[in-house]
Amino acid sequence: MNKKNTVLGALVAACLGFSTALYAHGDVVPQSVNTGDLRLLGEEWVDENPYRGDDEQNALAVEIGSSAYNQNCARCHGLEAQSGGIAPDLRLLDADISGDEWFKERVINGAVRNGAVYMPKMAEHLSQEALWAIRTYIESRPVPE
Repeated sequence: MNKKNTVLGALVAACLGFSTALYAHGDVVPQSVNTGDLRLLGEEWVDENPYRGDDEQNALAVEIGSSAYNQNCARCHGLEAQSGGIAPDLRLLDADISGDEWFKERVINGAVRNGAVYMPKMAEHLSQEALWAIRTYIESRPVPE
């Protein structure tokens, strides 16, 4: 391969790589979450965020949820839970049973429209503890006025 083709190939690869990173919203490999000392919840899903209202567990869940969110959710829902408009702004969910119901339904069932996966079934990849930690982190973020 000559030098011109090598440079052209590198330029095309760089452009494609940049484009893919910039517009990525497709397949994402879920990252594992170490839930550390969070209270174990078991296989059966609880209806409400179990870490809300327990100061010690809440603080730990926010810490774990921050990392888990930024590794698994931020690509679509925005850094620090601030949506850029691609996906719903999760900070707008009520921090109560109604918001928990929506969150639980979405992480268990995902979202598919016209055959396109808009949100994967995250409960297939992350534990209930990890997902409620993400919810706890989201609740800790300031809500836009």
